Amino acid sequence: MSFRELLEDVDDTVFETLGDSARIEGYDEPVLGMFAAPWLQPKMGNTRTALREPKFEIRVRDSHGLRKGLLVSVDLPELDGGGDYDLLQLEPGGDGLVALILRKRP
Repeated sequence: MSFRELLEDVDDTVFETLGDSARIEGYDEPVLGMFAAPWLQPKMGNTRTALREPKFEIRVRDSHGLRKGLLVSVDLPELDGGGDYDLLQLEPGGDGLVALILRKRP
């Protein structure tokens, strides 16, 4: 088993256990990922992180056909950042994940 295959197995477990769900325009099924909202300002110890845009990180294998302008509906309570977003850009991480940079729809 290659290192990448091993990481895919780990990602499967993490995303299924801890992941958030979102519906993406043009996809038949919801996609699992990790959502982060800047207004919630996550902290690492006593240091606040520098998140600027909401983002939803998904596996590269789930990113086929994504393009700017698609509707991404994050399935979380509104106070946790759930709701409808426009996809602004894709930021591949080089680790098998890609961040969907989002903007809240009015």
